[in-house]
Amino acid sequence: MKYSAIIFDLGGVLINLDYQKTIRAFQELGVSNFEEMYNQASQTNLFNDFETGQISAQRFINSLLDFVPVGTTPNKIVQAWNAMILDVPKNRLKLLHQLHEQFPVFLLSNTNELHVPAVRREWAKSTDLQMEDYFNKIYFSHEINLRKPNQEIFEFVCNEQQLDKKTTLFIDDTLQHIEGAQIAGLQTFHLKDYSELFQIFS
Repeated sequence: MKYSAIIFDLGGVLINLDYQKTIRAFQELGVSNFEEMYNQASQTNLFNDFETGQISAQRFINSLLDFVPVGTTPNKIVQAWNAMILDVPKNRLKLLHQLHEQFPVFLLSNTNELHVPAVRREWAKSTDLQMEDYFNKIYFSHEINLRKPNQEIFEFVCNEQQLDKKTTLFIDDTLQHIEGAQIAGLQTFHLKDYSELFQIFS
């Protein structure tokens, strides 16, 4: 199929992530069971509210401080939370640059106020260009108050950019997000391995 536009996910697609590093970082802070903490916080919609910009970074940090030993600094919370963010491989940026010369390219990411600066720092280690130079527009969930896999976020991007959903390709490594995009009517590719990213356009 000939695509008219491409929408990329960020984490796990363009930038490497390791959730285990955040789990280990919180364990080192004294949280023996980060998964349980995560589940308890999730039940109060803490992470969802943070990713959709409903609460500030300060409120998010203060909420996590309730789960760690007394005396833990907010900075330690931020470091543990950002530990999952790894490198941005240069070969992916090269591919992204090539695609951007051929198609309108967009970024659509579930992310938050604390992760974005860390992502930008890693991005800057691999290129002299800004993130914005690789995309027609960047959509972060916490800035537009919408989150994948909800159909509304895909409708929002396509309507704002006047994209033809039938010929717009959405690439994500999370099946739930792929299914949301399919419901919205987009073409999709579920990325299971980084190498597939280069096979799509070969």
